[in-house]
Amino acid sequence: MDKKNYITPSGYKKLLDELDHLVRTERPEVTKLVQWAASNGDRSENADYLYGKKRLREIDRRIRFLTSRLDIAQVVDPTKTVSTKVQFGATVRLTDEEGRTKTFSIVGVDEVNTGRGHISWQSPIGKTLLGKSVGDEVLVHVPSGIVSFEIEDIAYLSLESAPS
Repeated sequence: MDKKNYITPSGYKKLLDELDHLVRTERPEVTKLVQWAASNGDRSENADYLYGKKRLREIDRRIRFLTSRLDIAQVVDPTKTVSTKVQFGATVRLTDEEGRTKTFSIVGVDEVNTGRGHISWQSPIGKTLLGKSVGDEVLVHVPSGIVSFEIEDIAYLSLESAPS
């Protein structure tokens, strides 16, 4: 249980906001629906009741998950990191052998959004980049084989301002 959940401030806020919404809004609404449906009599054939109970279980499961993730969260603010090497929170610009560039931001496992270039520090490419510097060549295993990239730039930006 010593495992840390590294996360950026915006990722932490997103998890907190979701937890707050579930606890303060969604769960009470579904609880009211279940109470109303239960008051209608036979519960065995009451779709509102059965669906409501199922939805409550899903909400409670998600609340437990979010609570456990937040309990072990280690918030790391990239804007406060000063380093010439790739660390958690870095936004890294890479160039492949054909001169195409890709930009990735190294984030926590709960923040992954490949469409925006947010990759986990535990992903294969994330692990490969950690500890590297500008000018270093990195070999990344992709489904089609191994691709060589050169690190062009490392920046520590707020996640919202990181290029996507």
